Amino acid sequence: MSDVTTKPASAALITGHMAGMIDMPALPLWVGILISGYGLAPAQAGGLVTLFLGGVVMSSLLLAPLFHRMPVRWLVPAGYAISGGCFLVMAQVQGFAALSAPHLVAGLFTGMSLSMVHGSMARAANPHRIFALGGLALGVSGIALFIVLPPLVTHHGPQTLFLLLGGIMLLGALVTLFLFPQPPRQAAARAAPAPRFSRATWYGMMGVLCMAFVQAMIFSFAERIGADRGFAPDLVQRALILSGFVSATPAAMAALLQHRLPPIPVAMAGAILQAVVACVIVGGTGYPAYLAGVMLFSFVMLFTHTFVFGHLARIEPSGRANAATPAMVMAGSATAPLLGGMLVQISGYGALGIVALCLAAVAAWGFSRSRLPDTAQPVSA
Repeated sequence: MSDVTTKPASAALITGHMAGMIDMPALPLWVGILISGYGLAPAQAGGLVTLFLGGVVMSSLLLAPLFHRMPVRWLVPAGYAISGGCFLVMAQVQGFAALSAPHLVAGLFTGMSLSMVHGSMARAANPHRIFALGGLALGVSGIALFIVLPPLVTHHGPQTLFLLLGGIMLLGALVTLFLFPQPPRQAAARAAPAPRFSRATWYGMMGVLCMAFVQAMIFSFAERIGADRGFAPDLVQRALILSGFVSATPAAMAALLQHRLPPIPVAMAGAILQAVVACVIVGGTGYPAYLAGVMLFSFVMLFTHTFVFGHLARIEPSGRANAATPAMVMAGSATAPLLGGMLVQISGYGALGIVALCLAAVAAWGFSRSRLPDTAQPVSA
């Protein structure tokens, strides 16, 4: 059993974060392969991803408030092992109905593990830094995914997507089984009623939720936007690969700038910039605009969220708020692919930009209200 502050524990937390969040960089490939490889309609493809992300959200919402009382050490590897098994099942079946149940179950157990990972990160000596390192690992994994997966799918079929995701989950299970730390827990704290969240905490969580919705809504259709505009497949693939490379940098930058930039202004600016880049992706007329938008889009979310994670760990030190990170990030993501697919079918890609602008205003307002808890009244968690 590792202590939260040791190097093996840090390695387990970083690996656990990468495994549980790998679905985020995989979204455009995931949706695209379900459409092109399995012959599903956009709404069906978005619906399957929504089932997975919805399972993550439900699990996180149920378990995050109980984080300080949970057997974290064992839940993390168990959840990733079961999720990995579900992905291997997906590789053996076809059709919307057959893929639905394993998507949901995989999401439920991924959410369980990821909530425990993020709650443990919040209890580390420097939550901002450990979350940034997890983001760096996720960025590098995203690069590898965009480079390796498309040719594998071309040569071995669309089921390769699920085999690869299953392997990543099983890797997370193995590493966390041996190295995952046990966050410090006091018997008195376990028996006492859970402290209430401040209003500042709730506002910060709302901002993350809005930004996550925009991230998933736009990025899950990034590949299809490029294809439908007539860009050559290799050009679309180049944009996604470059996006992965760029996405490996914001975590390192956020770690270096931790003590130089205040988190609230960073969060507000990030919400606004995200919507602007989203409009470039859906409304640009040429490949240069599409390329620039796709390259920068994930950068904004990853950089901003690192600062917000550290801020929430500071104003809510029990770890419960950040244990709900999967719910914050994926509650929007769970509905965004489905709703995005419906909007695209009804009104075209331009409707996605309008929604992004509206949610950016809500997110920026929420972040502006997220201050230290002594400036806000506590409310029930």
